[in-house]
Amino acid sequence: MTIDNKLLTLDLIARTEKAVQNVAHLAVDTRIAFAIDDIVDAVERGLPSVYPAPTTGAGTRRDLIADMARRILDGSIYEES
Repeated sequence: MTIDNKLLTLDLIARTEKAVQNVAHLAVDTRIAFAIDDIVDAVERGLPSVYPAPTTGAGTRRDLIADMARRILDGSIYEES
């Protein structure tokens, strides 16, 4: 099976964006602070069991999701490079 890395990345970004929105809304509604790990946990819980993990580099999928979440929150993920 061939994995399209670009589509996989876009899917993971979309899932992370949704988790950021959900966790942020929950934080506002409950006045309870959240951490990046809460977002990562939300994304991980929503992934199918066969969802691929990175096969290169030292980072884990959780590291990748955490980086995406930070970049979504600070807006840098939307800046053109």
